[in-house]
Amino acid sequence: MESLCGADSPFWDPNRTIHTDNPDLTPCFQSTILAWIPCIYLWITLPFYLLRLKKNNKGYIVMSILNRFKTAFGVLLWLVSWIDLFYTFYEHSRDEVKATVFFVTPLIIGATMLVATFLIQYERLKGVQSSGVLFIFWLLSVLAAIIPFRSKIMETTAKETVEDHVRFTTFYIYFGLLLIELVLSCFNEKPPLFSNIVTDPNPCPESNAGFLSTMTFWWFTRMAITGYKRPLEDKDLWSLNRQDKSDVIVPRLLKEWEKENSQHCSKKEEQVFSKPEKSANHVDQCNEASEMLASEKKVTKQPSFLKALIRAFGPYFLIGSAYKLLQDLISFVNPQLLNLLIAFIKKSDAPSWWGFSLAFLMFFSALLQTIILHQHFQYCFVTGMRLRTAIVGAIYRKSLVITNLAKRSSTVGEVVNLMSVDAQRFMDLTTFLNLLWSAPLQIILALYFLWEKLGPSVFAGVAVMVLLIPFNAAIAMKTRAFQVEQMQYKDARIKLMNEVLNGIKVLKLYAWEKSFKDKILEIRQNELNVLKKAAYLGALSTFAWTSAPFLVALTTFAVYVTVDEANVLDAQKAFVSLSLFNILRFPLNMLPQVISSIVQAAVSLKRIQHFLNHDELDPESVDRKNISPGYAVSVMNGSFSWDPNGSVTLNNINLLVPGGSLVAVVGHVGCGKSSLISALLGEMEKLEGKVAIKGSVAYVPQQAWIQNATLRDNILFGHPYNEQKYRRVLEACSLLTDLEVLPGGDQTEIGEKGINLSGGQKQRVSIARALYSEADVFLLDDPLSAVDAHVAKHIFDKVIGPEGELKGKTRILVTHGISFLPQVDNIVVMVEGQVSEMGSHQDLLRQNGAFAEFLRNYTLEDITEEEEEEAAMLAEIEEEDSFPEDALSNHIDIVDNEPVVNEARKQFIRQISVISSDSENPKKMSVRVRRYSERRHEPPAESKAPEVQKLIQAEVAETGRVKLKVFWDYIKAVGPLLSIFICFLYCCQNAAAIGANIWLSEWTNDVIINGTQQDTKQRVGVYAALGITQGVLVMISSFTLAMGGIGAASALHSALLDNKFHTPQSFFDTTPIGRIINRFSKDIYVIDEVIPPTILMFLGTFFTSCSTMIVIISSTPLFAVVILPLAVVYFLAQVCLSWPPAF
Repeated sequence: MESLCGADSPFWDPNRTIHTDNPDLTPCFQSTILAWIPCIYLWITLPFYLLRLKKNNKGYIVMSILNRFKTAFGVLLWLVSWIDLFYTFYEHSRDEVKATVFFVTPLIIGATMLVATFLIQYERLKGVQSSGVLFIFWLLSVLAAIIPFRSKIMETTAKETVEDHVRFTTFYIYFGLLLIELVLSCFNEKPPLFSNIVTDPNPCPESNAGFLSTMTFWWFTRMAITGYKRPLEDKDLWSLNRQDKSDVIVPRLLKEWEKENSQHCSKKEEQVFSKPEKSANHVDQCNEASEMLASEKKVTKQPSFLKALIRAFGPYFLIGSAYKLLQDLISFVNPQLLNLLIAFIKKSDAPSWWGFSLAFLMFFSALLQTIILHQHFQYCFVTGMRLRTAIVGAIYRKSLVITNLAKRSSTVGEVVNLMSVDAQRFMDLTTFLNLLWSAPLQIILALYFLWEKLGPSVFAGVAVMVLLIPFNAAIAMKTRAFQVEQMQYKDARIKLMNEVLNGIKVLKLYAWEKSFKDKILEIRQNELNVLKKAAYLGALSTFAWTSAPFLVALTTFAVYVTVDEANVLDAQKAFVSLSLFNILRFPLNMLPQVISSIVQAAVSLKRIQHFLNHDELDPESVDRKNISPGYAVSVMNGSFSWDPNGSVTLNNINLLVPGGSLVAVVGHVGCGKSSLISALLGEMEKLEGKVAIKGSVAYVPQQAWIQNATLRDNILFGHPYNEQKYRRVLEACSLLTDLEVLPGGDQTEIGEKGINLSGGQKQRVSIARALYSEADVFLLDDPLSAVDAHVAKHIFDKVIGPEGELKGKTRILVTHGISFLPQVDNIVVMVEGQVSEMGSHQDLLRQNGAFAEFLRNYTLEDITEEEEEEAAMLAEIEEEDSFPEDALSNHIDIVDNEPVVNEARKQFIRQISVISSDSENPKKMSVRVRRYSERRHEPPAESKAPEVQKLIQAEVAETGRVKLKVFWDYIKAVGPLLSIFICFLYCCQNAAAIGANIWLSEWTNDVIINGTQQDTKQRVGVYAALGITQGVLVMISSFTLAMGGIGAASALHSALLDNKFHTPQSFFDTTPIGRIINRFSKDIYVIDEVIPPTILMFLGTFFTSCSTMIVIISSTPLFAVVILPLAVVYFLAQVCLSWPPAF
């Protein structure tokens, strides 16, 4: 470097830089290394940044005033830098000798400023609103220019004159422009043209945040302040970022999974000599025949779902891994700075600026480490969220298309577990997955630095660590086993609770509450016994977690001072080693748990992979493009089965349905009528033949499917609302009468499983939904069997029949109603899975075949049923004459007099009372209900829009601060005396910790006589006793707290269960079962497993903080002045970020 700067300008001078009270760098160092650092940074990052910009083009940003200023000042910086260069050439032309650095540095800086100006415009073209690369470049440039800024002022003040006016002037212009560029880089550009941010009414500020805001999470401040002012609600939440939405994430994973499947299939096809025919019944992940042939030669693996996950989300996760690497390296800076700080304290003649610089560097290192660590967690959490979203989406999509054979092996419960438990495991794993490589790196670096301080004695501590690893691993494995056992009891308890709630009416009528309560409490007691065993292990784990650093330090220090009397344990070695041991604690304890989590995730991966490799129904099994002219549905030589390896359900089916015709499918029970409809929908395995349907399809099943939504939403089913069309559908499906009975009209909320609708009403809503869809082909699977005879006739005449709303549409009607058959165009007679006859009503009668036999059987049944119905009707009419007409109103009056029943429940019971007669006997309508309906059908004097009445009210959660009464209730459940004893134990353990640290401090201050310390055995013994006492107290306190938590969980669960068994039936009628189940599953889980560890963490943190402050204040009383403002800031931050939301 001196060759660049000249012989009279040294590159480094310790006396000028370090050993002085007024430090400064040499002019050569300032002109070379210091000036080149920002340039080197930009030139190294430039290729990678350009490649990233090329791949991530967000759109074009219109040039703004901010961008113009940035560009203008960048050009000025380039001009100022090259003015220095041209001035040097001018001096050289006048035969003035100038060092080479005066040519090189302005040239490098000028070229770098030109590149930075180019980047400003290139980022604008690529849609970058805030540049992190350029912000760091401007920040480094300003920091590098601060030292020359100070040096020039000091030099001018000392000499009282300016020697080089031109360079002096250009430097301060350069410094001012750098400051302006740094300030401008803190502001954001406008969003790119046609960006989602522009059109989104409530965009997430993260997508529009600048570099500084992103690194410090400042964009979240507005949400935190809102949460401080009031409880957060759904409307306060921002929209999801585009890249985090499921419609982006799920297709990305599915694309990679399909690519993995295709690669796997191509490899398998290479292993066979001839390509067999494709199976016609379903789409296999690979050809089934080729799989069988290949398996004879070599066992092939399934396509790897892990590879698909890595390709889809690996690059984003690697960014978080890079942050983790930086954080790990920076975490070892503080122990080195602590070493220098203790050495500085020992030197009484050291300049004071050393101490200030070291303290600032320790603060800056901790701050930088915190920023980087939280960026790492942000990337890990987002990756976990995306993983879970993608996996759930892939499983859900697969569950819709798997074959019926696959559904037998993968039940609904398994699919739910895959989407809830297994997908959640991947989300949980991503948070600490980087520890798989980070933990060994931290351990190796810590051991290296410990070796430098303590030499071979560090291996004693390493031996303790190695012994603790299998101990922690065994605890983790046993804890997992207890968790599995506990989950089995929990599943059994929730399953029984679900059965109880589903049959609560019968249970109350027979007074079976006590017996079922005892059964539930028995299972609960087994669950609590497992929790108690886990508490023992948890106490041991806490003991190991707390004592591990101490045991390692104790062993290392004891061996160090014992093996050689010349080994002196001074403050520098002791406290630097302790800081390194504390760094070791986290990876040593987390590594076994991460490995255990990886094993669990591997099991979940196999389960998910096995499910995703199930065969799928062939979407092309029903041809929707090629069909014979004039026909809407055609089946040619079709054979179908529910199981491809089982017997054939439908055989030799030939069916041609002309467009716009009405075809009835009849036959005895079990002859295959519903299977024929399923085959037309593509839900059966097509063994052979061809199925074609022209246009869209609407399907009405035998058992109506009703959503927990309003009646109107159930009919519209996502279609836009059309008043005229909607009223026409209601009238055709005979629903107008029901709307008058329902308390809120078509805005009445339909309860869970359609609890406030009768069977006939559910089926009419299902028919209305199909009618409103205006599909081309209607598949009606016996929809008239659940309604009364006169209602069935009305629906057939107004909807299905030749003059109904569906005239001109293609209709296939499965029915047992023989009265409708003369009005259909064609009749298909099914016998044992085959089409026995097909033709018009008259043609089939003349043939005197299976259809004639079918008519004879059902005619006799209908005659018998009609006679019974007439007799029942006559008896009811006689009963009505003697039955008071106000009996129904009397029943309602009784309900009205109950003070505990609110208005919504009154309306519900009125509603149930009115429709009960229809649901009790679907073959007739009660005279009572008909009279009630006739009174309701009287034209009103003035039409009013029905008020929206919600049968099931939205669940309301407590918001705001947790009341002190809640804490007191939990303390009473734990036990007041036990709670005080737990706090006393925590005080004792922290006193022991303080005593151990004070004792170690006194130990390091022992007088050294003849190069050795005295009474080392006593020092080691007392230090060991204090540390072991602390560990034992920690174990006892954690175990006591766990026992108190289990007792509280038992008491709270028993009180909740007892309350629900004594709750009136009306509560269960108006409350969804899922809401009650959540109280017994999720909320009890929180009481069992979340609250005790949270209290443990709170007590540990609280008493540790108090003890730390006491120790610091006792040694440095001035620190008490700083505590109050820090406590206020900390309190405000906690209040803003911990306010519970209202959802």
